[in-house]
Amino acid sequence: MATPERYVGKGWESQFAVNHLGHFVLVNKLWGVIKNSGRIVSVSSAGHHHSDIRWQDISFNTGYDKWIAYGQSKTANALFAVHLNRLGEKRGIQAYSVHPGKIFTPLQRYLSQAEMTQAGWLDEQGRPADPTFKSPAQGAATHVWAATSELLNDRGGVYCEDCEVAPVDDGDVPSFVGVRPYAADPEHAERLWRLSAELTGIDIIRRPAVGFPK
Repeated sequence: MATPERYVGKGWESQFAVNHLGHFVLVNKLWGVIKNSGRIVSVSSAGHHHSDIRWQDISFNTGYDKWIAYGQSKTANALFAVHLNRLGEKRGIQAYSVHPGKIFTPLQRYLSQAEMTQAGWLDEQGRPADPTFKSPAQGAATHVWAATSELLNDRGGVYCEDCEVAPVDDGDVPSFVGVRPYAADPEHAERLWRLSAELTGIDIIRRPAVGFPK
């Protein structure tokens, strides 16, 4: 999360590559062994409120911002579930995205104590200061709920938080609660899928005859 500027693979910005493209390739590769009526849970974040997909500059060639890059990757996780759910309809496979909540884990390893104090997560002595933070077990609850709850039958493609389907946050100023419209847009989701296929050379789910590039 909010990592220093780094590029991997074919020049991909690392947060977009690790958080989205890697999962895109993995699910394509596993598609043939996923059971009909199965579920796929994509881990997004309230961090998606930081940014839509930067369609004209995915790789930050015009200047890097670590939070915008993280936000773009988390929007990609949500959009991935939207279009994957559509592609899985014939097999009854459903996909969901989730926000686990705020949790202290090694995810924050690239943030300084000063940054986390400024955000209100820690006090001046470096102690947890935000009562809305969850334990890892509490953070996993929405993942498990999305993977198993009967309340989500036939409701694939949605973004979930706190073991509920999240509301749409369409305010002018992001509240970091709910899902931004751009992260739930089916047209954006399809566009991202096509872009991801172009970047990786892999699109087995949509085009089963297309294998992995050599």
